Amino acid sequence: MKLAEALRDPVVLDLRGVVDKAAFMDRCAGALALPRWFGRNWDALADCLTDLPRPVALVVTGWQAYATARPSDWETAQDVFATAADTSTTGLTVLLALGTPQGNALGGSDDEGPASLG
Repeated sequence: MKLAEALRDPVVLDLRGVVDKAAFMDRCAGALALPRWFGRNWDALADCLTDLPRPVALVVTGWQAYATARPSDWETAQDVFATAADTSTTGLTVLLALGTPQGNALGGSDDEGPASLG
């Protein structure tokens, strides 16, 4: 996968305020526009991430509170991201953002809906 290509239109997974697995899965479903059948569990997330329709640079922001509140789940999430990045047929890169993005730094907006992956 060409990272530069995927970074032209990154998908931002903003985890600010997320402190449990259910909210984490809801944010993933929204940010990645996952299908209705997405089962909101680790296996279903792995399946969806490895079957994305185009190369994706997934930028995870605001993850620190979730990592602190649910360290075991955060470790699992990182494993799912890493495995999906290694096995994705279209190309997946997962980037963990440090600090707090200022304004529209990643091209996203609170007013926009989920990114279109199609």
